[in-house]
Amino acid sequence: MKKLFTLLLSLLLILSLTGCNQKKDEKFVIGICQIEAHAALDAATQGFKDAVIAALGEDKVVFIDGNAAGDPATCATICNGFVADGVNMILANATPSLQAAAAATTTIPVLGTSVTEYGVALNIENFSGLTGTNISGTSDLAPLDEQAQMILDILPDVKTVGILYSSSEANSIYQVKVVKEYLESKGVTVTEFAFSDSNDIYLVTTQAVEQSDAIYVPTDNKAASCAEIIDSVCRPAGVPVFCGEENPCAVCGVATLSISYYELGVTTGEMAVKILKGEAKIEEMPIEYFANPVKKYNKEICDLLGIVVPEDYIAIEK
Repeated sequence: MKKLFTLLLSLLLILSLTGCNQKKDEKFVIGICQIEAHAALDAATQGFKDAVIAALGEDKVVFIDGNAAGDPATCATICNGFVADGVNMILANATPSLQAAAAATTTIPVLGTSVTEYGVALNIENFSGLTGTNISGTSDLAPLDEQAQMILDILPDVKTVGILYSSSEANSIYQVKVVKEYLESKGVTVTEFAFSDSNDIYLVTTQAVEQSDAIYVPTDNKAASCAEIIDSVCRPAGVPVFCGEENPCAVCGVATLSISYYELGVTTGEMAVKILKGEAKIEEMPIEYFANPVKKYNKEICDLLGIVVPEDYIAIEK
């Protein structure tokens, strides 16, 4: 009996040490669903990864990258795959990715980034900034009234503004509503020009140029990926484009109220670390916003169109 008791203690010790070693060697697996590849979203993903690695160590985390190539249905496939694989967390980069992740799981922590308005994206009425669920994250929303005023500050005589956006992006529709209401309150005539995909953006942009003194493009992933097409229509026509974010502005715009998508990703990564380390509960984490957006302008296009921006604007580095 004594020998049996000693043997049992030895086995328990071995199992205990094995368990400790497994826990010590455990890696966090994070699935990343990104709606498509373009500079802003890529920067947010990179910022997220860098922040997580800096806090946890490269050997303690595994990232599974999923790119939907602009197709929301593919986002659903990617997120359902993450759930089936039992990942520890999902990073949903952009609104369609967030919506897919929300539909795929109510238990795995989901952090969004590059999402403009979570209440709109998740269909939450009277959204106060806290979902109370397995979803939180960061917003890329710069103050929309300030973006609209930017147009008036640079073009004080503007009479007509066309808003160019993707009809499939719920957050774009939200931005259009707010900017339109602001400009109309200042006496500007605003017309919406919605495109369904990259196949009709050239035609819709041409229609917008023919009817507008200036064009406004909100934070819109599809528009951002088609910035060169927008530029090919607007620049030759001499119609200035104002953008919701810096990356398309560097291609086709004259000015923007800019945020750093890399820093937005870093903030999201810092949120992820707190959750993974058990220092915070995601259902208690409010959405975080980028502080102090910066007024920037595209010197090349401004010079070409003879547009002089106020002194507090900074030239976009290319």
